[in-house]
Amino acid sequence: MSTLYRARVMDTPDSPFTGAGLRAEEDVALVVEDGTIVTRGPYDAVRDAHPDAEVVDLREGILLPGFVDAHVHFPQVRVIAGLGMPLLDWLTHCALPEEARLADAGYARGVATDFVSGLLNAGTTSALVFGSHFAPAVDEVFTEAARTGLRITAGLVLSDRILEPAGLLTTPERAYQESRALADRWHGTGRARYAVTPRFSLSASDPLLEVSGALLKDVPGSWFTSHVNENGAEVATVAQLFPDAHDYVDTYDRHGLVGRRSVLAHNVHPTDRELAVLADQSATVAHCATSNAALGSGLFPLKRHIEHGVRVALGSDVGAGTGFAMLKEGLQAYFAQQLLGKEGLPLTPAHLLWLSTRAGAEALDLGDEVGDLSPGRAFDAVWVCPPEGSTLDIGLRHAQDADNALARIFAMAGQADLARVWIGGERVRPVDPA
Repeated sequence: MSTLYRARVMDTPDSPFTGAGLRAEEDVALVVEDGTIVTRGPYDAVRDAHPDAEVVDLREGILLPGFVDAHVHFPQVRVIAGLGMPLLDWLTHCALPEEARLADAGYARGVATDFVSGLLNAGTTSALVFGSHFAPAVDEVFTEAARTGLRITAGLVLSDRILEPAGLLTTPERAYQESRALADRWHGTGRARYAVTPRFSLSASDPLLEVSGALLKDVPGSWFTSHVNENGAEVATVAQLFPDAHDYVDTYDRHGLVGRRSVLAHNVHPTDRELAVLADQSATVAHCATSNAALGSGLFPLKRHIEHGVRVALGSDVGAGTGFAMLKEGLQAYFAQQLLGKEGLPLTPAHLLWLSTRAGAEALDLGDEVGDLSPGRAFDAVWVCPPEGSTLDIGLRHAQDADNALARIFAMAGQADLARVWIGGERVRPVDPA
């Protein structure tokens, strides 16, 4: 049976960076069959054409596409907001001790539940996930994602030097074997895909990066994700560890790791050569705005990325940031560009929605499936409907136009304002009663 959702809908099927604007329609009908939008149009006309469809009236709020998180760490959900430290200190004192605890599969199972719940409660319906250093823990997050319906691309995190505790380290041989076994089990199963995931060149030797390149070739359709140019001290250390590399991006590129299915997080301190390589290879950079601010990593040079033609999406990062909310990431991205002045790129509400939905879908090669609410897309959606009398409710009732309403959502919306979330037509927040 068809379901007809009647709503005020906002989405960005085309990039505002190329001149497109917000698509906002007041009384829209979306007809969903088997989890896919089959019709979109004015309510009266669509209702006449689908008289037997069940009608779900969502006009009290605003319907947005499900958010897409292009960089988020599964093991870090319980250490969010370790403030007051730069990157390498934060890793040593907060992230890595917690990540070592995932050697216990039972502990990892609880973290996986917390992690996936956190994403869904924030309206995130698709995510590129930095997994764990332990293969059984990666199994746990794939399993929980499959149980809930979350679209996930994830993999085993690979490091063979520098990191402590030493239990986080692997060898190139073991890295290949464990990664390949996980990919064989999960890649292309349901909504899961595999991502080859060396942590960063700081903790990955040339032999381990070579194995990563082999995995990328041997698992057709797999992704590559890692970190790049996040922190000044990190960049300087990588230059010392790879004296024959042109730059940080080159440590990956010379192993065949930079391409259309590559997403590199941060890139706060890129050279022009690196931006040219990323653009030429059609790679994506995941901009993690709250993490950059919390760790003092710097202000992201979005203008330079766009001018070079580098694709950009948003990531929550999570542990080093302030939570899973992509709305908050959009707002912080806006703040960062404002602070950059002439070196920044002024962002409109449409830019923020694009970066947190459609741009991430394209980065993950899910553009034919999700990212906006057009016919042919899966019904991955978030219904923003704030409690009556709340500040956001008052703001939306007095918004001058659609752009202003969307600006108020990014500025003020929190978890309590996301009344419902769907993935593939199934309601995942709150869960439909049995």
